[in-house]
Amino acid sequence: MSERKVLTKYYPPDFDPSKITRTKKAPGPPGPKTQTVRLMAPFSMKCIQCGEYIYKGRKFNARKETTEEKYYAIPIFRFYIRCTRCSAEITFKTDPQNMDYTCEKGAKRNFEPWRSADAEANKLETEEERLDRLEAEQAEMGGAMEQLEAKVVDAKREMDIADALDEIRTRNARIQRAEGKGEVDAALEVAEEKRKKVEEEKRRIEEADAEEARRAFAKGIEIDEEVENGDREVTHHGQGEKKVEAEGVNSQAMPPPEFKRVIKKKKDFSAALGIKKKPALI
Repeated sequence: MSERKVLTKYYPPDFDPSKITRTKKAPGPPGPKTQTVRLMAPFSMKCIQCGEYIYKGRKFNARKETTEEKYYAIPIFRFYIRCTRCSAEITFKTDPQNMDYTCEKGAKRNFEPWRSADAEANKLETEEERLDRLEAEQAEMGGAMEQLEAKVVDAKREMDIADALDEIRTRNARIQRAEGKGEVDAALEVAEEKRKKVEEEKRRIEEADAEEARRAFAKGIEIDEEVENGDREVTHHGQGEKKVEAEGVNSQAMPPPEFKRVIKKKKDFSAALGIKKKPALI
């Protein structure tokens, strides 16, 4: 790879650089400068020679020419293309005033409904008329701005008025509450006195009920003591007879208890499982 990247050149021993002469470039064609570019058709058109329709966006190899015309220091360019059917020359140029293109010769631009008639009117108006129209539009915009500013001022004034009304309502409500505070306090005092009276009455009734219950319980305890004393005497006399009878029945029917240990016989589960035990030798 290093052999391909030659950094120095070979100069023979008899090389004389003074003998090298500068060659002049060939002069270009007279007229405006042209340049070959690739572009798309800026609008749909119809060829005048053969009637071929060329749709918008079709690509062409065109010649671009800078004309001597200018619009406010903006250069105007002219483009040359060929018809795709008959190879007739079609030219169109830029229109910076209307931000569009103008078809010059070789084709006719198709009708486009979205293009307004104002474009045709703008072509015929002079510079003075154009300046007057721009001034009128600017004056209309200024009037619109003044109206907008007036609306903003009115909206701000309405907001201030609404805030002031809210403040007045708040102050009046606070004053009314302060004036009605005495009546509210009096009503609260009356309600508190009523509540205290109801509580005192309730406590008095509870104390009376407790006293009545205490008296009733005291009377009930005295009666219960009398009844218990009578029952104790009756049971004292009858316990001797019952004791004798019970001893006789028990002596005859109840056998004496035995405390001998009973040994339970263990079950032989080997027979149930099919296991046969061998007899013991001893």
